[in-house]
Amino acid sequence: MTTPSDELAEGARPVQPTLPPNLAGTVESPALGSTTTTSGSAFSAAPTSAVSAQRPQKVKVRGKLLKLMLSMSVANLAIFAIWGAVPGILLPLQVQGLVGDGAKAGTLAIIATIGAFAAMVAQPIAGMVSDRTRSRFGRRAPWMVAGSLIGGLALVGMGAANTVVQIAIAWVIVQIAYNFAQGPLSAILPDRVPSAVRGTFAALSGLGLMLGALGGQIAGAAFASSIPTGYLVFAGAAVVVIVLFVVLNPDASNKGEPQAPFNLVAFAKTFWVSPRKHPDFFWGFTGRLLLFAGYFMVTGYQLYILQDYIGLGAKAVALVPLLGILSLAGTLISTLVGGPLSDKLGRRKILAVIAGVILAISLVFPLVMPTVTGMLLFSFISGLGFGAYQSVDTALMSEVLPSKDDFAKDLGVLNIAATLPQTLAPGVAGAIVVAFGNVYTPLFPIGIVIALAGAFAVLPIKSVR
Repeated sequence: MTTPSDELAEGARPVQPTLPPNLAGTVESPALGSTTTTSGSAFSAAPTSAVSAQRPQKVKVRGKLLKLMLSMSVANLAIFAIWGAVPGILLPLQVQGLVGDGAKAGTLAIIATIGAFAAMVAQPIAGMVSDRTRSRFGRRAPWMVAGSLIGGLALVGMGAANTVVQIAIAWVIVQIAYNFAQGPLSAILPDRVPSAVRGTFAALSGLGLMLGALGGQIAGAAFASSIPTGYLVFAGAAVVVIVLFVVLNPDASNKGEPQAPFNLVAFAKTFWVSPRKHPDFFWGFTGRLLLFAGYFMVTGYQLYILQDYIGLGAKAVALVPLLGILSLAGTLISTLVGGPLSDKLGRRKILAVIAGVILAISLVFPLVMPTVTGMLLFSFISGLGFGAYQSVDTALMSEVLPSKDDFAKDLGVLNIAATLPQTLAPGVAGAIVVAFGNVYTPLFPIGIVIALAGAFAVLPIKSVR
């Protein structure tokens, strides 16, 4: 394989692991032992020793790798804008318009629960299917494009729905389709990116994720009076961005590659992350699941919190853009610092813990200050904590994946920890509110406890510092 020096590191000594043909470049690495490559993948799932975290490879991000990094950030933005706008703003408003204020919390809880279950199942299936896909466009691109197209059509269907049942069916299709786009997209990180720059790569990728989720809320509020138009705009934007990603970052044909046999029993077991066989992956999964749950219990239910807990009523939608801007500001600061800092220090865990604690602290403000000021403080500080955690945790998890042959499947399972809380959060929050007699106060202490548990769950990980 040729490795032109103008792509990654000039004058570096080419060693294994190598980059795929479309990201070829030279990598300078200390003697860390041999690293094998896998079929259709640039690197093994992770350097799984502490040494690898202490002595990262020296890699300069240039050329096609830089283009991949930037375009993946935009792709994440487009998909997560849907997750920010729809369950955070448009779906709650649509439900409220159909069933009224009295039944909105319970109805949204049911729809969110059904959709979350669909997302949980779809992610690892999407990863497994893409891992075994053989085509002239590689194994990821066909599913990314198909998922965005089908998901877009389902969003348009949601806009045309006029019953709760129709909305629920369309939302399930949206969850499945976009997870078939998102799962293969997430596999790009271990597929094509050297471990030494995964923190930086994950920071920008995570920035796109957060810009999308928070920017989606801001943009979603602009479509509060025209929900079907909002669904159409978000669907169209995602299709265009995903297609451009595939065109700008083409994968090599893998039509001739051998295909690993499919084992149904083994695949079914992937839904259970064994703490005995893969303890590091288990703790990383648990940490992400808990911390995301604590965060999205509040942000995913933010519209109803502003309406009923803060007491803004119909004026709540107007405050959403300001809260989103504050969260984006905090996220931008911490994301651009967190990932690169973890690369420089060779440490991931302590930064993830600090970030999680900051996020938990942010939940204190609306608890003790049930006012607009309390929500403003929460938005900025939670953006700081969640942005830092997202960037560092993504890099950390890329180094503890269980299988070197099934990146997308393992990332699909891992992404359950990210997508499940986000899509299920309105339902969980609604159930808590209903259980306590339509009182919102319990959301915050419960969120604090869950977020802290998630922050400290990464400490038992041994293979990454």
